[in-house]
Amino acid sequence: MNIKKGRLFGVGTGPGDPELVTRKAWRIVSEVSVVAYPAPDSGDSFSRQIMADAIRPDAIEVPIVIPMVSGRAPAQAIYDAAAETLLDHLNAGRDVAVLCEGDPLFYGSFMYLLARLRDEVEVEMIAGVSSLVASASAALRPLAARMDVLTVLAAPLDNDRLRDAMAASESVVIIKLGRHLDRLRGLIADLGLMDHAIYISHASLPHQQVMPLKDAPIDAPYFSMILIYKGSDPWIA
Repeated sequence: MNIKKGRLFGVGTGPGDPELVTRKAWRIVSEVSVVAYPAPDSGDSFSRQIMADAIRPDAIEVPIVIPMVSGRAPAQAIYDAAAETLLDHLNAGRDVAVLCEGDPLFYGSFMYLLARLRDEVEVEMIAGVSSLVASASAALRPLAARMDVLTVLAAPLDNDRLRDAMAASESVVIIKLGRHLDRLRGLIADLGLMDHAIYISHASLPHQQVMPLKDAPIDAPYFSMILIYKGSDPWIA
């Protein structure tokens, strides 16, 4: 007898506050029999913490442990192995939800599993609230308006690329700050944009921080970003 394959769900869990998880995401996670999620090599999975109350007590959990190291090679082998494990569950007829902080397809780890599994099984994406919009909400600052160009930059980019992009855009979001914060602070000051720059960490969580970039701490956590809005729209400047 042929067993109908399970369905794979890429589930956005939002920026951290469980109340910002969509109703659809919560329902699906509460229904599936297998829940997978990225996890650090030490400590708890943030996406699992967000969805903990939705996961069935009898659900099979599949942590995907990804060491926090630079370079793609180690992680690619991990995604290969995780895809095989999830495909075994899917081929056995079990629906699988893969949790991903924020939105699964905006710098999300789920995209690597999607590339490996989308030709094998039916896939449904559940969009999530991005940390970008959560950070803008926390700062009470617009991301972009009218004809503004919004640019999203990763902090590890080299100085020239960062400088050129910041100069060319009306609105800038810089993510993945970490150890790069001090260097970025210097670049932003050189461009004369310090008064337009806001630092946000842990948006939507009880320990959220929002402050002018000039007042930001020396060391930035991974869950932090810089918003720069130059105020080119006279109606909101």
